[in-house]
Amino acid sequence: MFTHADRASDAALVEGLTLGDHLAAAAFVRRFQSAVFGLALSITRDSSMAEDVSQEAFVRAWRAAATFDPRRASALTWLLTITRNAAIDAVRMRRTVPTDGEALERLIHGTLNVPDPTDTTLHRLEAEAAIRRLNELAPEQARAVILAVIAGCPAADVSRHEGIPLGTAKTRIRTGLRRMRELLEEHHD
Repeated sequence: MFTHADRASDAALVEGLTLGDHLAAAAFVRRFQSAVFGLALSITRDSSMAEDVSQEAFVRAWRAAATFDPRRASALTWLLTITRNAAIDAVRMRRTVPTDGEALERLIHGTLNVPDPTDTTLHRLEAEAAIRRLNELAPEQARAVILAVIAGCPAADVSRHEGIPLGTAKTRIRTGLRRMRELLEEHHD
């Protein structure tokens, strides 16, 4: 059964979410559920997890509806960005992460050292370039990036391992990745 809300614009449905309009919320889910599930499935590669991610994406959209700005993106683009982030979060949570402090330290040490010369030339050159960029970061940023990107640790684990507040861990990861991207762009210019 279709309602008046089913004929509303995408932006009007998001506005309905902010107002707690249950008909608008139901129409919003009906309109976008296939796209949300499809993206979640393409990232998670697991239909059960994709269902959970889809539900989480709609909950996040409902909570963030007041921040939606139709001048910045369409409702679909906005919702798919939320879905992408939720799917990545779910995949990271599922990933097996070394939690042993000694294993993480070996990973950090091994990453910051020059790779074994028996590696292929291209891989070695790429690895050496990445290590040079990592070594140009502040040491605490390099450690946070290695833990987050290579070890796959969520920011909370980086925080615990490094003995720093969660916000500091997130800042180090974000700033380190931003600086690495800048260094890569400088190298390509």
